[in-house]
Amino acid sequence: MSIQSTNESPLKFFILVFVLSIPIWLISSLLGNKLPIPINLPISALLFLIPVTAASILLYNQNGWHGVNDLLKKVFDYRKIKNKIWVLPALLLAPLIYVLSYAIMRSAGLPLPDSTTTPFLMTPVFFAAFFIGAACEELGWSGYVIDSMQKRWGALTAGIVLGLVWQAWHIIGDLQAQNTAAWIVWHSLYSVGLRILIVWIYNNTQKSVFAAILVHTMDNVSWTLFPNYGSHFDPFIGFIVMTVVVGIIIFLWDRKTLAQYRYLRLKPKDIFQ
Repeated sequence: MSIQSTNESPLKFFILVFVLSIPIWLISSLLGNKLPIPINLPISALLFLIPVTAASILLYNQNGWHGVNDLLKKVFDYRKIKNKIWVLPALLLAPLIYVLSYAIMRSAGLPLPDSTTTPFLMTPVFFAAFFIGAACEELGWSGYVIDSMQKRWGALTAGIVLGLVWQAWHIIGDLQAQNTAAWIVWHSLYSVGLRILIVWIYNNTQKSVFAAILVHTMDNVSWTLFPNYGSHFDPFIGFIVMTVVVGIIIFLWDRKTLAQYRYLRLKPKDIFQ
């Protein structure tokens, strides 16, 4: 029998996430900031373990191991998804944003390499690795904290607030990866938009954490496949494309739920059946 927590505290969760992250930030600074892989990721990328750890600690204090077990089961809660068509945007929207970003950069003559190192054959490996990382993060962001935030503020506001906290948590890692200030600002805004997109998919899949994990995973995979290993991705262009996508979502879906149409009489199930 599933035990539902009724005492989620976003503030406690956020504080615990940041406190548990401090040792990894310090280790990353001491050991040179860079993982021994082609992708530009600092050692602090290992922070993906923190959200699930923080959520597990809080749930254990509330419900014991049953609470932790219920949380971990959400990784593969795909049976919640009644309209399977929602798997398509979960899988394809992030790649589409990166493809459009590449097309805009190419047409605008922005810096792109003449020869690219795009390891498409490694896509299954990247997907598996990033799925694990995204699962550990989303068990915290989507599996534990987002529902209580939505009850208080509604879906759109909760997505914005969580997106800001999520990106603030990444700032030190961005600095350790030696990204420029402009890169960090535009990527931060892109990430807030991505979090809104994740909340939208999550709510329209009957709160499936698996669906949220797919969106998160595909964004990371798409970034890695961008020339060269994401090093030439312009987050300003990505932010522009993401803003258009999120703007369409906000225009068409009710801001309180992001799961009900605002202007169409037809319900989503009438359209997708």
